[in-house]
Amino acid sequence: MQRPIPSITVGQAEIAPPRGKVTEISLLWHFLSHYKKTMVGALIALLFASGATLMIPMAFRHMIDVGFSGEQTNLINLYFGLLLVVALVLAVATFSRFYLVTWLGERVVTDIRQAVFNNVIRLSPTFFEKNMSGDIISRLTTDTTVIQSVVGSTVSVALRNILTLVGGLALMAITSAKMLGLVLLVVPVVVVPIIFLGRRVRKLSSLAQQKIAESSAMANETIGAVQIIQAFTQERRESKKFKISIERSFGASVDRIFVRALLTGIVILLIFASMDLILWVGAHDVISGHMTGGELASFVMYAALVAGAVGSLSEVYGELQKAAGAISRCIEIISTKTDIEIPDTPLSFPAQDKGKINFNHVTFTYSSRPDEKILDDFCLSVAKGETLAIVGPSGAGKSTVFQLIQRFYDPLDGAILIDGVNIREADPEEVRKQLAIVPQDSVIFATSVEENIRYGNPQATDEMVSAAAKAARAYEFIEKLPDGMQTYLGERGTRLSGGQRQRVSIARAILRNAPILLLDEATSSLDAESEQKVQEALDILMQGRTTLVVAHRLATVQKADRIVVMDDGKIVDIGTHEQLLLKGGLYARLANLQFGAIE
Repeated sequence: MQRPIPSITVGQAEIAPPRGKVTEISLLWHFLSHYKKTMVGALIALLFASGATLMIPMAFRHMIDVGFSGEQTNLINLYFGLLLVVALVLAVATFSRFYLVTWLGERVVTDIRQAVFNNVIRLSPTFFEKNMSGDIISRLTTDTTVIQSVVGSTVSVALRNILTLVGGLALMAITSAKMLGLVLLVVPVVVVPIIFLGRRVRKLSSLAQQKIAESSAMANETIGAVQIIQAFTQERRESKKFKISIERSFGASVDRIFVRALLTGIVILLIFASMDLILWVGAHDVISGHMTGGELASFVMYAALVAGAVGSLSEVYGELQKAAGAISRCIEIISTKTDIEIPDTPLSFPAQDKGKINFNHVTFTYSSRPDEKILDDFCLSVAKGETLAIVGPSGAGKSTVFQLIQRFYDPLDGAILIDGVNIREADPEEVRKQLAIVPQDSVIFATSVEENIRYGNPQATDEMVSAAAKAARAYEFIEKLPDGMQTYLGERGTRLSGGQRQRVSIARAILRNAPILLLDEATSSLDAESEQKVQEALDILMQGRTTLVVAHRLATVQKADRIVVMDDGKIVDIGTHEQLLLKGGLYARLANLQFGAIE
């Protein structure tokens, strides 16, 4: 069973992203359908606004036919008074329509953004191997802004013009069926370019949005590595690459703009050329007495409204085609399913005796390298409370062990058990609650020290947070910060040193209070003094917990209860530091390289 994406609660409504086969229209309707009352209100306001607009030519028709002589003063006063009432109705209806549809657009786009984000943060690493974060952010921002424009404006404009078009045509038929017949004869001439060029606009819009997303992804990656770029003096090279990328975006946008402009120009030319011909016929009918001057004037006004509606619809069609590409890109993420599945009835972990780990004949390959076995028939048992180190050359599969135990991936064969429970038969969230991790590159969020530590347990009290900081040997530098625990750390913790970031990460793991601890090269990038302080904090954190340590520096694992030596996805040796040195295998060779000749 696929993990359900949490609902988005808006007032009394709960909104969950659609599943199964989704189209652009069904996606929009799925989110719009939760606000039916708002849509009905907007539609009513739209009907009143369109009706009031269509009443104006009728009033002018009667005024022209009645004339402006002194004998008709009362009627003239009545008509102008009614015209003022129509204007008032039009103003109130327009205000209501604008407010309701704009609110609806903002609300729906907020829900879509939440749905995209909710799904993204639950996808497995496989998804992020194939998609750049900049592209995902572009879908959350640029694409959803396009959708907001459509829902909050374009659709309303389209409906208003459709009502104006239908109402105008009906009143034109009442005024002069002959002239309306001529109008209908030229409609296909106008519609064909709209359909043909509209399809071209849609393709170009999707291409333009794709190019913008690529530029955004490139900028995101470049800004994230700005210090390396400056260190290697590659600013000009990166600027040139970005310029090429945005110029491609510009070129794609220009192509789209040209086709849209061409579509609008052709439609306007055809409409007004046709109306010129039709009005020429109408003028002759007035001269011959077949219709009055007021009827011709009202017909002209209705024709102008209809022509304006058709012209606006041609532009709206282009906007809708542009939005279709944006909606498709959001659909692609919302409907993406994670590779990590949970069973219909997930197993629970025992409340006591926690910390045992078993890898039973595990075989694993990454989807990007299906022919390369990263783990090959891997078997390992870790006792409760044991400290076990995993060492080996790069590419041996050490980090993959951590990836699998956190259930970011599932093995092709074999099983991984925590406290006797096959993690594939458990909810991934429950699996990860059994674990605390201190990675090599500590992730520090752009918030306060307190919030970064509390990330390990959001329900922790202030006293618990302080205790964790003290246990992690972090309190000694935290109290020296400008605002102590409330000090803002900046993006990625740029205000802290590497050792300080690691100790904040350790405090977070202490607060997590999980039975199993994963240390992934936790001290490899630190200087000697920082490493000593971090190691002191780790010694406290490891007490009473099952600990797996991945390390390249063998000096950090000598005190482990057992050391597992891996090579080419397999375990080649197991023992203590002294035992492995005596065996003279791969571990001894690695130790010789790091410590010098071993007597």
